Amino acid sequence: MEQEEIQMHMDEANELMDDSIQHLRKELGKISTGKATPNMVKDLKVDYYGTATPMSQVSNISISDVRTLVIQPWEKSMLAPIEKAIFEANIGVTPQNDGDVVRIIIPPLTQERRQQLAKQAKGLAEEAKVSIRNIRRDAMETIKKAVKDGYPEDAGKRLEDEVQKMTDTHTKKADEIYQSKEKDILTI
Repeated sequence: MEQEEIQMHMDEANELMDDSIQHLRKELGKISTGKATPNMVKDLKVDYYGTATPMSQVSNISISDVRTLVIQPWEKSMLAPIEKAIFEANIGVTPQNDGDVVRIIIPPLTQERRQQLAKQAKGLAEEAKVSIRNIRRDAMETIKKAVKDGYPEDAGKRLEDEVQKMTDTHTKKADEIYQSKEKDILTI
């Protein structure tokens, strides 16, 4: 294996680890903290003339106060499909359709529910870290194979150190994102 090829594998590993972090952020954004946030519904799929379309592409999603989300469809005919998509998503809220907009009032969280959500967030963070470690394992195997096939051993060691640093950085980032979300969930 040549230097360029190995560097390509290193770049790919870094990119995949970044993707794991982005996925974690996106998934944690869907967890309610008792405050209204457009992230809760923007990616929900709505039936738009037979095509499953993200809600953010058929409506304007805004916050009228800390606990109220307002979804204003661009076409009135989309009110019912939007309402249906929210029910089917099973996110623990009941949409209210007034003929112009769909309102979602986020109920205050009980302490027990906060604990459940914090546990769910921790699980998502663990999944991200497992994903990062799997990417690390694959990168290390690639480096070991390259060394076995004649790549300089000292250069291989440096690359392994680089992969480990990359892994540590991404794992730390996943922990920080989780801790921030946990604080958000548990703060009343």
